[in-house]
Amino acid sequence: MASVPCLVSLSLCLLVLSHACSAQLEQVTSQHGWTRVRGEQRRGEGYSLDECQFSRLSAREPDRRLTSEAGVTDVWDENDDQFRCAGAAALRHTIEERGLLLPAYTNAPKLVYVDQGQGYHGAAIPGCAETFQSQEESQQQQDPRQGFRDQHQKIRKVREGDVIALPAGVADWFYNDAQTPLVLVQIMDTSNPANQLDNNFRKFFLAGNPQQQIQGQRGQFSGQGFQRGESQSQSRRGGSGGQEQRSGNIFQGFDEQFLAEAFNVDTDLARRMKNENDNRGVIVRVEDRLQFLTPEFSEEERSEYQRGRPANGVEETFCSARLKQNINDPSRADVYNPRAGRITSVNSHNLPILRSLRLSAQKGHLYQNAIMAPHWNINAHSICYFTRGTGRVQIVDENGRSVFDGEVREGQILTAPHNFAVVKRAGGEGLEWVAFKTNDQAKISQLAGRVSSMRAFPEEVIANSFQVSREEARRLKFNRDEVTLFSPGSRSQYRA
Repeated sequence: MASVPCLVSLSLCLLVLSHACSAQLEQVTSQHGWTRVRGEQRRGEGYSLDECQFSRLSAREPDRRLTSEAGVTDVWDENDDQFRCAGAAALRHTIEERGLLLPAYTNAPKLVYVDQGQGYHGAAIPGCAETFQSQEESQQQQDPRQGFRDQHQKIRKVREGDVIALPAGVADWFYNDAQTPLVLVQIMDTSNPANQLDNNFRKFFLAGNPQQQIQGQRGQFSGQGFQRGESQSQSRRGGSGGQEQRSGNIFQGFDEQFLAEAFNVDTDLARRMKNENDNRGVIVRVEDRLQFLTPEFSEEERSEYQRGRPANGVEETFCSARLKQNINDPSRADVYNPRAGRITSVNSHNLPILRSLRLSAQKGHLYQNAIMAPHWNINAHSICYFTRGTGRVQIVDENGRSVFDGEVREGQILTAPHNFAVVKRAGGEGLEWVAFKTNDQAKISQLAGRVSSMRAFPEEVIANSFQVSREEARRLKFNRDEVTLFSPGSRSQYRA
């Protein structure tokens, strides 16, 4: 019987030790900037999150512009607090007619919003078959003597309003087949667990000789001369461009003999894969129109595509998964007020691949002088890129301090941090934006309106909290009867 107390004591010791180890593990992960998101670990920066200076938010325009042969790339400063603390990076590519954005992959999942224009997008999904093949290639399977043309993975037509989701490490490219520019806004979630490197944004090019300034510069701006206006690239159309520092494509680091053997080609062709003397940048011009395989639309399919009709997400496999969803179509709005505007969301419910990326997006359109209800983001940062118009935005922190109160306009980015309270009001031209959110099921909680927190509180709680009368509490609770989007100057009548 003497062994029973010993066993009890041993069990207690093991229990205490287990709790101590667990506490120590939580302390270590906290010191390295890890925070919990949806019950899983979301990696923060390599410094304490206490260093995030959200008291100095600003609506940012791009800090660097890189000029390529067939377009320009605008880069936002990753060292800005709103990007650093949200763990994100932002790029904007403007691709001219017959411009090809060279194939590349990134170290983090990304969302691409087609702000203007139309074109084609291709993604090389690892391990998936080349399901697009020419008629000659199909015939060759029966008769090897027939000529060989081409086969490749699926190519998708993209247009204004599309949101395209790409996992980390998936190489993709864009091509503009139209006469108008194709403008792509990209947000990379560098704090996503899929990124096993540090939180610098890295873009690995499979071709070309890209400028080094396109890579993430987090923690490298100070004293390096990469300040606003100083790193803007000079045009290479006139043959200059030798002053830019190049980072090279991934083949430049390999030995030519290895490349030749790996691809079963001669060393001269392997050498040309390195593009060492290529000064065209990351967006190159195709001499003739790009030729690839794409199915012809029937009239019914074309009509469905124009309406943005979604495919069945239940039976999708990884290789055939939809990568895009259009959020510009007014008929697909999630919230609509004919006097105020509309909101359309894309998340893991209507684009299942976002579940693995843990990202989502929302398109907002406020009419003249309309207001989006004061709210906070429950489970995500919201990185807003303003696409049209002007407006005023206010953001408030946990201490009731205004961390941003200013005008916003087309081409700027502003981050609303997780749980900070936000309100938007459109100017005389209206206001449009796309919000990239760091959760695949991002949610907001509204402070005013029919589905607000105020509506959920009893009148007595409101009256005593604000030291107002019951009648005043009733007005606070019921005077705004709209949902999410409020018409300008309206006062909904309380219905007893």
